[in-house]
Amino acid sequence: MARRRIDPQVGEVALAQWAAQGEDTPRAVLLTAVRYALEELEALHPGHSVEVRVPPAGAVQAFGGPRHTRGTPPNVVECRPHTFLGLATGRIAWADVVHRAIDDGGVQASGTRADLTEALPFLRVRARGTHEDDGGTHPSA
Repeated sequence: MARRRIDPQVGEVALAQWAAQGEDTPRAVLLTAVRYALEELEALHPGHSVEVRVPPAGAVQAFGGPRHTRGTPPNVVECRPHTFLGLATGRIAWADVVHRAIDDGGVQASGTRADLTEALPFLRVRARGTHEDDGGTHPSA
């Protein structure tokens, strides 16, 4: 089970602020939102077969399958923070970044298990102060 470091309420607030401010989101808030999203991904898809990296915020190992223990993992997905949050919330489609319809270099994926299509989106952005849905799915909803 994923070990929580970001309080879910703090993470939801950071995610909502990112959704409202986009590229203008303060760095500390952006990193909190990304760390929260990484923890959610790890909790929803436990395992160690794919390493998902979002520098400089962090990385998690997720998804069932062979466990990686040393060296470079065979299955790696690396994203920029805004791209990762866009994927997590459904604002960006995996196919768009992988097929370079969005060509900002925001995603690098390698390995036979590095396709996250089935796992996305996994977060719902709630408007600040409300419980309104802004797309995507979330297990606690």
